[in-house]
Amino acid sequence: MAELKFAEDEIIVSKTDIHGKITYGNELFLKLAGYAEKDILHAPHNIVRHPEMPKIIFKLLWDTLKQKKEIYAYVINKSKSGDFYWVFANVTPSYDNKGKVVGYYSVRRKPTEKALHIIKPLYKQLLSAEKSGGISASEKILHDLLEKNGGRYDKFILSF
Repeated sequence: MAELKFAEDEIIVSKTDIHGKITYGNELFLKLAGYAEKDILHAPHNIVRHPEMPKIIFKLLWDTLKQKKEIYAYVINKSKSGDFYWVFANVTPSYDNKGKVVGYYSVRRKPTEKALHIIKPLYKQLLSAEKSGGISASEKILHDLLEKNGGRYDKFILSF
């Protein structure tokens, strides 16, 4: 399958409810995902999850969001046609006027080649560990990597 590209100054935006169902996607999101708005609204956001995306990264993402914290992550997504595209995502909880989380807001930018040079082999390693030893095996690899790089995921991911 082919890699889909977008410009450095373009931003992909989507919103979900608390269950991860899409409530909004901007034009670039719809274009890259390959879906019409009517076909993607209320679908689970994992409709664009690429099979080569390590599950441990999504576990970390959801664990962080459940703590009402934002998270940055590199993600490979797939389009309806099976093509793929890499993004650098910032996901934040959305709140109502009483401070209750009512959904999530994701802004994604084009990742740098320097970052992908680090992330692609790491994700292959994590995925391989998941296939042979489950998510706990990839979690150990990620934990060990983070311990060598300051101990925090956000610090590591923003370092390149």
